[in-house]
Amino acid sequence: MAEYNFRNYIIVGIIASIFFSCKTNKRVVDNKIELPEVIKITKVEPSNETIANFLSEYLKLKYKNRSFEKYMYVSVKHQRLYLIKNDSTIRKYSISTSAKGIGSKRDSYKTPPGLHTIKRKIGSDVPYGGIMESRVYEGKIAKILTEKKNAKKDYVTTRIMWLQGEEPGINRGRNIDSYKRYIYIHGTPEEGFIGQPASHGCIRMRNKDVIELFDFVDEGTPILILKY
Repeated sequence: MAEYNFRNYIIVGIIASIFFSCKTNKRVVDNKIELPEVIKITKVEPSNETIANFLSEYLKLKYKNRSFEKYMYVSVKHQRLYLIKNDSTIRKYSISTSAKGIGSKRDSYKTPPGLHTIKRKIGSDVPYGGIMESRVYEGKIAKILTEKKNAKKDYVTTRIMWLQGEEPGINRGRNIDSYKRYIYIHGTPEEGFIGQPASHGCIRMRNKDVIELFDFVDEGTPILILKY
């Protein structure tokens, strides 16, 4: 019951009040509130501190037998990846999730939701922009595009963090398995699209950012991917 109430709190309280705000210029006339004809709704990204506090409490309640001293959170809505340690956000990066949205089905080319962990880290010695094909670097370097322009291929560059789903029926198991779908956090030559949905299912990062994140996390580090 506590978890149910807490999740209701998340849906009703956090999503409604943190992620959206109303800006109004109201006036009081003859003891009556005069509302403006148009109420402007503005999308607001929550503060780092708010995110860390709310997520840490949520994770501890939902996954009671797991440690969340250090973990990552991906907000698909805001196209951000947060690295959280000891209930504080220590790094925040712009990213790109799938251009087709959220989903776990094989061949959907969507980014899977839910709890994952880093199963494998690959490419510690790959140079900046190095292209990995089937997770192997063979000496080719990609041209990094900072404008919104497509590369010749959906290259995986610089670093790979290969994700394993931790929730059977959501992101682990037959036809929905994130690991078997080859869902990575990785560098991309298409840096001009970072900050908007643009990938084929993976989580793309700028090459300098993926190098930094790679050095901050270990295999086994949890990552929670949510729509909001």
